[in-house]
Amino acid sequence: MTSSGVVLYGPPGSGKDTITSELTRLRANFALFERLKAGPGRTTGYRLTTVDRIEELSRAGELLYRNARYDAEYAIDRRGVAALVDDGRIPVLHMGQVVGASAVAAFPLHWIRVLLWCPLEVTESRSAGRRDRDVEARVKAWHETREDLLAHETEPWTLTLRTDQLSPTESANAIIDALAATASAESRDIQELVG
Repeated sequence: MTSSGVVLYGPPGSGKDTITSELTRLRANFALFERLKAGPGRTTGYRLTTVDRIEELSRAGELLYRNARYDAEYAIDRRGVAALVDDGRIPVLHMGQVVGASAVAAFPLHWIRVLLWCPLEVTESRSAGRRDRDVEARVKAWHETREDLLAHETEPWTLTLRTDQLSPTESANAIIDALAATASAESRDIQELVG
C-alpha cells in the first residue's frame, strides 16, 4: 500500500491548524509536518533553525520547497517528511503557495491536495480572535493567496473545502474519506471559489 500525505493549502485563517488538530484527534496516525523556520513570529508548529542551515540544505538538494513570508524563511525538508512516513504517520503539510503544494509531489507519496478557502472577512475575524499581532500582514497574505490561485487556475486539487461553511470535523472527515478512496486531484472552478 502506498503511503499518503496531506497538503492543506489556503490563506491565513482558512483553518489549516484547526483542521490538522481535528485530523489528529480523529486518527492518531496524522501528524503535523513541522516546517523548518528561521526568523521572527510564531514558533509553535515549527522546527527552528537558521537561514544558513536552510541554505546548506538547499545546496545539498535536501529541500522539497523553500519560501519567505512574514519576515521569516521556511522550508520543507525531505528528511523531515521521511521521518514521519518511516514512523507510520501521515504527514500534514501547511502551504501558502500553489508552487509549494506542487513541489512536495517530488516526495513519493499519494498526496491528497486540499484547497481550504474562506472569505477575507473570515480571515480578519479569525486572526483578530487569535490575537495575531500581524493581522495586516495576514490580510495581505489572503490577497496574495487569492492572486496565487487565480494565476494557477488549472492546478489540480483533490478537495476544495469552504471552511466558513463546514465545521472542522466535517472538513477532517472529507479528507479522511478522500484518503480512503485514494481520490485523485482535478482542476476546480477557482474563479467561482474565490469570487
